[in-house]
Amino acid sequence: MNVLALNAGSSTLKFASYDLTTKSVLVRGIVDRLGGADAVLRREGSERSVGRVSYLNAVQLVLQEVGPVEAVGCRVVHGGDRFEGSTIVNASVLEEIRKLAPLAPLHNSRDLEVLEAVSDQLPSVPQVAVFDTTFHRTLPPLAYRYAVPKFVEDQLHVRRYGFHGISYQYVANEIARVRGSETGRIVACHLGSGASVCALKDGKSVETSMGMTPLEGLIMGTRSGDIDPGAVLYLLRETGMTVQEADQLLNSKSGLLGLSGGSADVRVLENAAKAGDLAAEFALESFAYRVAKYVGSYVVVLGGLDALVFSGGVGEHSDDMRQRICGRLKVFGVDHVESIQTADGITCLSGDHQPSVWIVPTDEERQIANETLTVVSASSL
Repeated sequence: MNVLALNAGSSTLKFASYDLTTKSVLVRGIVDRLGGADAVLRREGSERSVGRVSYLNAVQLVLQEVGPVEAVGCRVVHGGDRFEGSTIVNASVLEEIRKLAPLAPLHNSRDLEVLEAVSDQLPSVPQVAVFDTTFHRTLPPLAYRYAVPKFVEDQLHVRRYGFHGISYQYVANEIARVRGSETGRIVACHLGSGASVCALKDGKSVETSMGMTPLEGLIMGTRSGDIDPGAVLYLLRETGMTVQEADQLLNSKSGLLGLSGGSADVRVLENAAKAGDLAAEFALESFAYRVAKYVGSYVVVLGGLDALVFSGGVGEHSDDMRQRICGRLKVFGVDHVESIQTADGITCLSGDHQPSVWIVPTDEERQIANETLTVVSASSL
C-alpha cells in the first residue's frame, strides 16, 4: 500500500510517501516558510520557490509531487481526552478536533486546515488522524492530574496530556528492536525547537514533561517551559499585559531566545558560546540543566534506569549538548563514552556501560504512515 504522511508545523508541512509493502520511501520533502512570501518546496536535494502559499496550497503541491496514494495519515497535535488512538477521518471526527482547538489553538486549527484540504482534494481516499497525545494515554492519574479541584479537570479538561507522542512511539519501537525487548526503564529525550522528556516502562509512557499544552516542561527554543503560575498572574496584574500578549511572551519570546537575547537555535548559540558570549553559554547550560533535572526525577519515577535515549534535531546532532546533559547524570551511572554506529543508523554512546545511552533518529512521518496502515487495514476487515 502507498501511504502519504503529512506532518504540519508552525510554518512547515513535512511529507513522505511510503510503499509499506516493501517498507521503502518513495518521496520525502518539506514545504517550508509557509505564510511568508518566499515559501519553498524541498525534496531529495532539490529546491524550488513556490511563492506565498497556505496550508491548502501546500497540500495541493505535495499531492502533485507524490502522485497517486491509497491512504493519507495526518499528524494532529491535540487529541484531548476524546481520542484514545488514531482514527479514520470523517465529518464527526473533524468536528471533535475543532472542539479541541481551545486546548491548542495554534496547533489544532492548523492541523484542521490540512485534514480538510486532504478531504477536499482526495474525497475517496481514506484519511487517518494520528494524534500526538494518544501515546501518553497510559499515564497514570499520579502523572496526569493537576492539584486543582476535580471540576476543573472534569468540566474544563485541564490535565496533563503530553506531546511528541508520535516521535516517542517510533523511538520506543526502535529501541526495543535494537535492545531485543520492550521491557526496561527508559528515559527518552526529544530535543529540538520544541523539547520534552518521557519516562517509558516496558515501552509505555508513564510520565512526560509537557502538560495540558506544549508550553510546560523543558526550556525550548522560544518557549519558557516551567514557570510559576503566580508569575504569569503577576505579569497580567501589574503590567496590564493581555492574555494574548502573555501567550506570545511565553511561547514565542522566551526559552533559549529569551535567555540568550540573540537566538533560539542551539547551533548558533554553541558557536556564540565558543566565541565567549556569556549569555549564549548560560542559555545552553540552562537547557542542559533542565533536561538533566527531568531525567533525574524520572529515574525516581521508574525506580532505576536501563537506557537514556536522545532524539530530535538537537538530541541527534549536538554532541556538545548531549555531553552537557550526560555530565550532570553521572550520579545515576550515565556515561558518554564512545560512539558506535549501527547498521541501521542508531548509535550507542555508552559501549558496554550501563545504563546504556543511545541516539535514535526519529521518523515521525514513518510512524504516521505505519499507524495509518494499521487503522485502514482494520477498518476494511
